[in-house]
Formats: sequence, structure tokens, C-alpha cells
Amino acid sequence: MSTTNILVMNGPNLSRLGKREPEIYGSRTLEDINRELDGAFPEIKFGFFQSEEEGELLQKLFEIEDHGGWSGVVLNAGALTHYSIALRDAISAVKIPVVEVHLSNIYAREEFRRKSVISEVCVGVVSGFGADSYHLGVRGLMGIIGW
Repeated sequence: MSTTNILVMNGPNLSRLGKREPEIYGSRTLEDINRELDGAFPEIKFGFFQSEEEGELLQKLFEIEDHGGWSGVVLNAGALTHYSIALRDAISAVKIPVVEVHLSNIYAREEFRRKSVISEVCVGVVSGFGADSYHLGVRGLMGIIGW
């Protein structure tokens, strides 16, 4: 089987994992989660990208499509999930499958967090399993791409 390349993208505030509200988001850092993904899926070549800036996430999506070689994206868009039409449009504009993931169950949170504007253009959504949401997102993406 050929190499599968998956980009794990994270949006605003996810650089603060392990420090920000650990009772909601857990005590693992983003680096911990990335390292655990590498260990759990040695057959996959991961790329990791995090930005506090909406435009950088859009550019990264377009870049990986334009340069090729990527099988899919696992995306935790953070707060952008709830209002970024620009991110929604970027996901819709690329042909690479994107799985939306969230550490917390967004549907059990504040009213404004219960709406995702990106879900409709993602191939799947995983929410509420802590750091395991990323692992489940990768497994789901592997099924979608037929790997």
C-alpha cells in the first residue's frame, strides 16, 4: 500500500492545550496529541499545522491541494468552527476530504458553540472524546479514503 499523508490542522487557541481549561479540554498539549498520533498510526505520514490566524488556515488548505500528495485533513478549527464562512468556503473549494474534530462535545456546551458552520462541508464530525477525537477522526478518514 502507498504512503498515506494526513494533515492535522488546528485553529486558534489550540496552542494553549494543557493550560487552557483542562477540565474541558484535558491536560494533554497539542504536541502530546501529535506525538500520540504518530505512535498510534506508524503507517501514516502526518503533517501538523496550527495557527491562531484564520487566513493561514485557508492558505494551508489551498497549498496542500495545489502541491498534491495529501490524502486528507483532520481539522480542529477551534472557535472558527462556529462563525468562519471563509473557512467553510475554503473546505468546500478543495477536493481533499476534511474531517472535523473537537475535544469537547460542542452540543453539550454553550448555545453559541452548538452550531458548526463547517460541518456541512466536512466528510465527518467527531466531537466529545477528548484527545481520542483526533484518533477517531484519523480512523474515519482512513475509511473514507479507502485505506
